[in-house]
Amino acid sequence: QLQLVESGGGLVQSGGSLRLSCAASGFSLDLYAIGWFRQAPGKERERVSCISSSGSSVTFADSAKGRFTISRDNAKNAVYLQMNSLKPEDTAVYYCAVKATRASCVFLVLGALDYWGQGTQVTASS
Repeated sequence: QLQLVESGGGLVQSGGSLRLSCAASGFSLDLYAIGWFRQAPGKERERVSCISSSGSSVTFADSAKGRFTISRDNAKNAVYLQMNSLKPEDTAVYYCAVKATRASCVFLVLGALDYWGQGTQVTASS
């Protein structure tokens, strides 16, 4: 069974850091681009970052640029989102997701994704 599991969320003060992990089971992540998405209460889900299957291409939402980094360790079948200088507006449930057979972030758009994790809560207090 294909499964994605996020971990690493928590409560931090504004300005703090967290490192989220997305671990896959039942399939090999190295064939796919992986996206990190978030959804805050009352808001639509949005893509925060993405990394291509090779790791050579990464993208960030404007709100994450300069503060977040994304990386992958295909040997561990995992992808990571390092979040620094967290702000209260970063508070959300964070999800990782993939689209089957797609290695490019171009294809990781809402409505077109095949597998999602259960999410991990990130709360940055002011």
